[in-house]
Amino acid sequence: MLSIVIPVHNEADVIPTLLNRLARVCRQLGTATELVFVDDGSSDNSVALLLKARRRYPDIRLLQLSRNFGKEAAVTAGLNHARGDAVVLIDADLQDPPELIPDMVNEWRKGADVVLMKRRCRTGESWVKQVTASVFYRLINRISDAPIPVDTGDFRLMSRRTVDALNRLPERNRYLKGMFAWVGMPTVTLEFDRDPRAAGKTKWNYLKLVHLAMEGITSFSTRPLRIALILGLLAAGAGGLFGTWEVLKALVLGVSTPGYASMIAMITFLSGIQLLCVGLLGEYVGRIYMETKQRPVFILAEDSDDHVQDYQPTLRVAGNDQNN
Repeated sequence: MLSIVIPVHNEADVIPTLLNRLARVCRQLGTATELVFVDDGSSDNSVALLLKARRRYPDIRLLQLSRNFGKEAAVTAGLNHARGDAVVLIDADLQDPPELIPDMVNEWRKGADVVLMKRRCRTGESWVKQVTASVFYRLINRISDAPIPVDTGDFRLMSRRTVDALNRLPERNRYLKGMFAWVGMPTVTLEFDRDPRAAGKTKWNYLKLVHLAMEGITSFSTRPLRIALILGLLAAGAGGLFGTWEVLKALVLGVSTPGYASMIAMITFLSGIQLLCVGLLGEYVGRIYMETKQRPVFILAEDSDDHVQDYQPTLRVAGNDQNN
């Protein structure tokens, strides 16, 4: 069986087109499929459309989260409940063409555990978003211990053992692109041209993208803390040298610098570095705090199959599964 996981949040405008294109793709595959839609607290009639579509497409499963938990949680829910031997992740906005799924399945049948879809171009996205995304991927790869493939999104195929490995990762603050890379497994990369959004509006504003970037940086590297330490040492060293120079100048040359401008500048500079480092440390402490509360990543309000439970991460210990 192949599972296709589609997170949905207010995508009523595009759902009819999405269903028609997915239906054509599934007929081409020649294998059993299930379409796992995860509704992430939609406020439009997305759920009504999907429930109605189940009469035509019996392979549809609908997971309804109790509220909007965010895309990372919705994808986690889909992965936790997908039953296929392979799982495809795809967004509902049709920027990632479903017609490429047969090519991904062919690579999986040849032995690949992960089939990545790399974007050659990103039609319909502003140059600001493209540039910032490019800078972010290259930045995080410089500081992360698990390199994240550049110009790849969530559109990918994963084997059952890869999905099982992901479902065993226990963290609550989830940056899935980094988790995908951390798991590893034999990987094949295919390139494609990303289409513009078929209908509706993007749910990602720049504030959410910045939050996701911070999640990725702090979830997969402690190097920013080391950079903060180095900045502190450099600032302290510069302050010490400046103070020494002023003392020597006063003793040897008899010149005493009057003025408060330089003093205020130094105090402001050092205070800024201190606040930056404290804020960075706070980001890590905040994530530790969230992890210690052990809250579930999502809460499932309803499953169309009525046989699954809320997600609880598990950790493999000494060859056995234990609830975390």
